Amino acid sequence: MLYLQIVNHTEKKTNMKPTTKKNGNGSSREEILLDMARQNEMDGYEKMDLYNQETLDKLAFHYKEIIKLLGENPEREGILKTPERVGKAMQFLTHGYDLNPSEILKSAKFKEDYKQMVIVKDIEVYSMCEHHMLPFFGKAHVAYIPNGYIVGLSKIPRVVDAFARRLQVQERLTTQIKESIQNTLNPLGVAVVIEAQHMCMSMRGIQKQNSVSTTSDFTGAFLSEKTRAEFIHLIGSNLH
Repeated sequence: MLYLQIVNHTEKKTNMKPTTKKNGNGSSREEILLDMARQNEMDGYEKMDLYNQETLDKLAFHYKEIIKLLGENPEREGILKTPERVGKAMQFLTHGYDLNPSEILKSAKFKEDYKQMVIVKDIEVYSMCEHHMLPFFGKAHVAYIPNGYIVGLSKIPRVVDAFARRLQVQERLTTQIKESIQNTLNPLGVAVVIEAQHMCMSMRGIQKQNSVSTTSDFTGAFLSEKTRAEFIHLIGSNLH
């Protein structure tokens, strides 16, 4: 299975395996992938195959050993290709290490005399707890108040993904998103709130399936109680 993901083609060489397999329209899989890349090109970014074959081989070897240690037969039909699948999945789930959040923001940074709150809320978050390597997932709400520059709205979720697709803790993830936006755009203020469920609490340990963890971080104008209260009110409102 080939994963497609946004990477900086000026900084990373990816491993796109050539193939001549044809689809029903006579186009090869490689041609389809390249056509998708061309259609999805952005400033300095394009869609490419993510996994690195050398890394994949090493991961697959070790996952096969783990399967053995767990008491399962790695040669069984249903598990035979599991080490490779997990290796590819892990590279996808941690591809944020190869992304530069600052460059993502700079790729769509525009001068604009707008100094009111800009909010992108309910951004889906999928990350991996660095303590147990189990998923945590939920929503991020991000706001900033421009100071001469705005950014393309889609870049905010991309920055969230760039930090989330790593081994993380929710607290650091919240702060990294805030600092990246603040340092790159220099706005009058940034606010980030993340609400997430952690599988390390639901599937193991305390086994509390309905618990939700909330973290927040603020800079500049959002340190004012009035501005922060407006942000909290807006992210909790159903305006659409």
